[in-house]
Amino acid sequence: MMNRKLVVALSIIGLLFSGYSYGQSEPQGKVIDEVVAVVGKNIILESEIQNQYMQARMNSDISGTESKVKCQILENILFQNLLLDQAELDSLTVNDVQVDAIVQERIRKYFIPSFGSQEKLEEFYGKKIDEIKDEVRKSVKKQQLSEMVQQSIVSSIVITPSEVLKFYKSLPKDSIPLINSEYRIAQIIKKPPISIEEKLAIKDRLNGFRKRIEGGEKFSTLARLYSEDPGSAKKGGELGFYGRGELYPEFEATAFKLKDGEMSDIVETKAGFHLIQMIERRGDNINVRHILLRTKVSPMALYKAKNSLDSLATAIRNDSITFDEAVKEFSDDPGKSNGGYIINKMTGGDKFSPEQLDSRVLYSVNKLNVGDITNAVPFQDEEGRDAYRILCLKSKSLPHRADVSEDYDKISQMALGMKKQEEIRRWITEKIKTTYIKIDEEYKGCSFDNKWF
Repeated sequence: MMNRKLVVALSIIGLLFSGYSYGQSEPQGKVIDEVVAVVGKNIILESEIQNQYMQARMNSDISGTESKVKCQILENILFQNLLLDQAELDSLTVNDVQVDAIVQERIRKYFIPSFGSQEKLEEFYGKKIDEIKDEVRKSVKKQQLSEMVQQSIVSSIVITPSEVLKFYKSLPKDSIPLINSEYRIAQIIKKPPISIEEKLAIKDRLNGFRKRIEGGEKFSTLARLYSEDPGSAKKGGELGFYGRGELYPEFEATAFKLKDGEMSDIVETKAGFHLIQMIERRGDNINVRHILLRTKVSPMALYKAKNSLDSLATAIRNDSITFDEAVKEFSDDPGKSNGGYIINKMTGGDKFSPEQLDSRVLYSVNKLNVGDITNAVPFQDEEGRDAYRILCLKSKSLPHRADVSEDYDKISQMALGMKKQEEIRRWITEKIKTTYIKIDEEYKGCSFDNKWF
């Protein structure tokens, strides 16, 4: 059975490298690929379809026979190339700086973790990291150009309340989506301050490491032993290549000034205090290693924060102050300007299904009535520092079929999505009439949604 980690890696890279052949070199004279379709000046290779089909199989994301699935994949690729053809006609360009940032992020977050290291990634494909990045860059550029054209097609599409209502009434009862319970939760946060003594103690430790490194010990060894960045510590503190704008501003400002092998002074960021050492610079990208020591809140400061919030909770329950007033006056939450609502990072809104909530938050609010608050409960902020907060259950819905009165936003988005799909279908129909399209006989039997022939 194929190693699961390798399956995940191939799935990720199959999505990003569709159309590019990565296997070992084939004997001369052997056919390894063929053109199966042409859209304008763009060719579609059999390998593109095969790569996406294999990726779908590995993800168990297949419904239908192999030939049916491949027809669906081909139609999607035809559409993407139709968009690219329009992008060329419109002389559209992409922001290279933005593209490079996306490439860096994908390599760092998906490619390298899937294989374990940059060296293993390079070994698997028999290519240097820069060559792999070039291929990802091509894929990202195509994706961005396609998205620009698609956005231009639907940018003027809007939906009116009457259209939303008409859409909703047109849905068969068994097609109206089920809406799970949804929670809206607000918070009052108290972040205990870090004492000057704690900061000085951290700096003393890092200065001690600095002297040991200057005395001949390896930076990477001390990073493995003492760094409190779990992601890089096991790799000797090495972060991998980053471009500008991808690191903490204070960290980046210092790191980009270092020469190969040079070590920085102590740098403070939101994460804590760092020592940084330059490994290598490649153009506008740097690879550094660092030792991170995080500042910690004292038990006494935590105790005071908890007592402060418990007293505030009592005042709110006694109607001495409203929860909303307390958010504005006392919360250390950067997002308190929106009433202290916790934002769902998956949707950008303030509603959570039970599955989307942190289990500790769900446990804290599940027994509350709407409008009730908790006592002070512990949590860790985005930098991993201990803090306390009060949670307020602002609203909770029961599972139900979507209803216009309660779920207008969701139904409106469904109706808008349908209207945009119809506009895209119209665009495809018109675009096909003026575009050179040729499809191999092998796929002439496909039942496409659009008239490609």
